[in-house]
Amino acid sequence: MPRPKKIQNWIFLLVLFVLFILVCRVFAPFFSVFLWSTLFYILLKPLHNRMVKNFGITKLRDKAVRVFCAAFLALGTVTLILIPLAFLGFQFFNQIREMLTSLRDLFRERPEALRQTLEDFASVVRTVSGGRLTLDASSIQGEIISSLSASIQRILSSGTTAFRTLGRFSLNLAFMVFCLFFFFLDGSYLGHLVLRAIPIRSDYLDQLVVKFKEMARSLFFGYFIVAAIQAVSAFGIFLIFRVRGAPVFSVLTLICAFIPMLGAGAVWIPLGIVRIVSGDLAGGLVFMGICSVTVSLMDNILRPLFLHDRVKLHPLVIFFAILGGIMAFGFDGLILGPVVVVLFLTVLDLFLSEHKITEES
Repeated sequence: MPRPKKIQNWIFLLVLFVLFILVCRVFAPFFSVFLWSTLFYILLKPLHNRMVKNFGITKLRDKAVRVFCAAFLALGTVTLILIPLAFLGFQFFNQIREMLTSLRDLFRERPEALRQTLEDFASVVRTVSGGRLTLDASSIQGEIISSLSASIQRILSSGTTAFRTLGRFSLNLAFMVFCLFFFFLDGSYLGHLVLRAIPIRSDYLDQLVVKFKEMARSLFFGYFIVAAIQAVSAFGIFLIFRVRGAPVFSVLTLICAFIPMLGAGAVWIPLGIVRIVSGDLAGGLVFMGICSVTVSLMDNILRPLFLHDRVKLHPLVIFFAILGGIMAFGFDGLILGPVVVVLFLTVLDLFLSEHKITEES
């Protein structure tokens, strides 16, 4: 009798595994929606609870108020995401096109400046190689202008692809509104339902959930919000100093803010040097001084204020976790990369603690 029961158990586990794979396949297209909806739910849940509590209503109207608060926060969150992203995307597209067009027109109108630079470069290459390597400045100049023209045409002809991408993005935002609404409404029940399906000890599971929530909040406030504040500050300074392509350089500042050691300085330092080399010594020094205080120094002030030593990872590890996460999971890797690393270290610590207890007993 024990043997047939063991076979039944294995068959049951096999069926469970197959069903789990099928469930993953069913929900895989909406993974990004679930991930980002969960992140915003974790961040905004205290605000939702405060809104519901401050209404001070009777139980007869409790359901209606909770529905209103959930709908308001879900729509408000997605709207706050959509408007800045649409503005930045439009400005970034236009600035890239304008910069490429300006370079092409400059090279066409003043070919002697480009040719002289290329001839100087070809002379250096010829000298360094001992005359074994020669470059044709005219051919290189033609290739540069052709490449710029082709890039401009590709940007102008990418409208269909951009429209299709925008359509998918808008659909995902609509799904996010739907998910956030029900997360705010029944988040506790849905979370309990998911956790019950995970075959891990309840105390271990509680620690993992706490770590995930802490990491999500820390990543958002300590890295994304700080980087966004630096980018907005840089954008304002770039506008004041009339830097061409200010939206593009602001987006680059947002990206570089995640790079250890370099940070936002990787953008504003070269811009300041270019201004100084162009002959505006005072303007370049003032520009770099203001950026160092209002952009880069902000990182050292705000990040410890938001993190409060909650993330016990070196910034270098965080950087490569984000970079590796993006390479492995795409845009979702911004969250998944660091979270996977932190959860792995947490599980490893739990395993070592359990193993140590087992050995001692």
